[in-house]
Amino acid sequence: MAKERILAVDDEEDILNLIKYNLEREGFKVETAANGEMAVRIARENAPDLILLDLMLPGMDGLDVCRILKNDRNTSKVPIVMLTARGEESDIVTGLEIGADDYITKPFSPRVLIARIKTILRRDSKKEDAARNPVIRIGEMEIDTTKYKVAVNGENVDLTATEFSILIYLVKRPGWVFTRSQIINSVKGDDYPVTDRSVDVQILNLRKKLGDIGNLIETVRGVGYRFKDQ
Repeated sequence: MAKERILAVDDEEDILNLIKYNLEREGFKVETAANGEMAVRIARENAPDLILLDLMLPGMDGLDVCRILKNDRNTSKVPIVMLTARGEESDIVTGLEIGADDYITKPFSPRVLIARIKTILRRDSKKEDAARNPVIRIGEMEIDTTKYKVAVNGENVDLTATEFSILIYLVKRPGWVFTRSQIINSVKGDDYPVTDRSVDVQILNLRKKLGDIGNLIETVRGVGYRFKDQ
């Protein structure tokens, strides 16, 4: 069975060569692009299975590339992993909010990069099956998405509608990092008036009610939250 196609986008040739060498050793098919315009063209001609996208690109930067591809119906479902050397949290937050699926900061370990790619592709392949399954089981927690019930160790957990919606949003995408804005928009819609603090309170309540399972809801400092990928 053929391995997945990865499009790596970076203006530094050494980094592209490093990525290409290590991914091809794992059996992936790798295409490269040195700028944003080339990346958009390649992705539109033949959508890859995943894109590794540097944010710091000449001309059209990585955020513009991400925005364009996520707004194109032919490429909107392609997972995008941002590669960034920037220390500013705002860049990561912006990338996630316009559709990027994850991020890795430079310098990165090739082993970590490969592991992250495999995890994202595995999640993507299982997404359709998970959507058809009304019951989600994680350790001792069972979530019935049709009956809006949550049980831990066989005991029902009383969640508010908002808490339940946030929990579902996170557990259906384990390991993915979501900003506070993404979380609240998924639950209430874009026009719901909310502050970062109110999202933090909902997460705090969820952790308390879920007991030990609540520890799987991780804080990504300066960015948001994720449900730990087990």
